Amino acid sequence: MNGDSDMTLAFELEALKELASPERVFEDARGWTEYIGVVSEKPTYVVTNFTRKNRIRQDFFSGPRGKAESLEGVKDQFDTDRYVYVGANDEDEQLADEVGWEYLDVHDAADAADWVPATHADDEDDEAEQVRDDWP
Repeated sequence: MNGDSDMTLAFELEALKELASPERVFEDARGWTEYIGVVSEKPTYVVTNFTRKNRIRQDFFSGPRGKAESLEGVKDQFDTDRYVYVGANDEDEQLADEVGWEYLDVHDAADAADWVPATHADDEDDEAEQVRDDWP
């Protein structure tokens, strides 16, 4: 990222699931963001279960509202210079544009911040399994 800490960062839940260690992602991002949270169209309990399971402390979440209303509410509530929405598809990019947030694809964010995508973690696990297959 560019080192600008006066930023609000929102992850779409499905984008966050594409990262190997969401907890580490949040810990890292707290070093260069002011506020960070998760938005989703899923019911509140789904987001809450995911964040608890991954020990993620967030400053905001979408609650029972949709993503657009959540992002607009966050922008009204948290005053920062930048609002960045990390998503995983064209719909997320379109949404960011509609509500006046900068869009960042989760894979681009992972590259820029040295976060490990979940697919790489899965590949490493597959390699470990192959080694175990060689055992008598």
